[in-house]
Amino acid sequence: MSARGPIWREPGMAPLVAMTCAGFSGYAVLLTVAPLWAVEGGATTAGAGLVNGVLLLFTVLTQLLVPGALRRFGWGPVLAGGLLLLGVPGALLTLGNELEVVLGLSAVRGVGFGVLTVAGSAAVAALVGAPRIGEAIGAYGLAVAVPNLLLLPAGPWIAESVGWWVAFAVSALPVAGIPAALRLATALRSSAPDLHPGTDEPPDPYDSASAAYVRLLRPMLLLLAVTLAGGAVITFTPQMVDSPSVAAGGLFLMGLTAALSRWRVGALADRHGAERFILPLVPLTGAGMALVAWSVADTDGLRVGSFLAAMLLVGLCYGSLQNLTLVVAFASVSRRHHNRASAVWNVGFDAGTALGSVAVGVIAEASSFATAFLVAGGLAVATLPLAVRRRSLVRQ
Repeated sequence: MSARGPIWREPGMAPLVAMTCAGFSGYAVLLTVAPLWAVEGGATTAGAGLVNGVLLLFTVLTQLLVPGALRRFGWGPVLAGGLLLLGVPGALLTLGNELEVVLGLSAVRGVGFGVLTVAGSAAVAALVGAPRIGEAIGAYGLAVAVPNLLLLPAGPWIAESVGWWVAFAVSALPVAGIPAALRLATALRSSAPDLHPGTDEPPDPYDSASAAYVRLLRPMLLLLAVTLAGGAVITFTPQMVDSPSVAAGGLFLMGLTAALSRWRVGALADRHGAERFILPLVPLTGAGMALVAWSVADTDGLRVGSFLAAMLLVGLCYGSLQNLTLVVAFASVSRRHHNRASAVWNVGFDAGTALGSVAVGVIAEASSFATAFLVAGGLAVATLPLAVRRRSLVRQ
């Protein structure tokens, strides 16, 4: 694989980016809108937190099954089915805003999202060679981040100012990504024939699935901690910030910083290695969450300047660590385990986001948002020992 030319021109990257943008657009618009829709129906803060919690619980449960489904059914059918399950239920939210309706449709969307996330990030490693893996992950991360950048902050405004039905219509965009998914599946038949149905994994006692899972725990836990923090901020900013414009501005700044850092850090990881960047980003995550907590702690009102600065800092850590931990996950195992690496990484991402939504909602209802964000930041800092590279866990 040539290391020259834009990464976007590598075979299969264009349909991967198109599919990812469509899929994540449907996901992103409801990440803040669905909890608000439940609140409109009478849900409490804890109930609103359950919406994304249920979504991501079913996402995680599905992610564990995706590597086996890809081997059995193939990329095309699995991706098309996942996009349908992600896109159709969002449009059905017009049926009602009772909490049980929102939770039920969120569960179905979680199944579709689980398919999209594992297959999408696994496709990156299957399409490009190791020398450009960080850059390719950056391009994929940009395709993930742009919908989040645009639709996370805009979602509540679209729903409340233009119409809830418009937000629900946007959430059906994953269905439009099915043609790109089928083109991606065709490209993967050339670049990764060994990852298609009919190929069996030869037994290797020195490279077993259990050994691979052990090596993948470290990047997964590092990712879980930062997504717990970031997921809490994304879920509850519209509820804890009285000004819709400040909330939208903060989410936009966080999304912009996350998108740019997730994109550009990949090329740095290819040149200098991912490990050296992880260590400083872990305590920076804690510092960002502490600044968020301080910004919302004043009973007289939000400290707007420090809140926006905190969103920039959290976004930097949130985006960078997503890329770096995925690079480390793929480097920790052999090619035959890359689909497993994608599944474990995505479990860490979505389990962290779900915990951030549910746990922070419960803590905030019992005490305050400031306390809840301090707890989330403390959990991120607690993973600092994992940020020190352990060579014995890395497959060389």
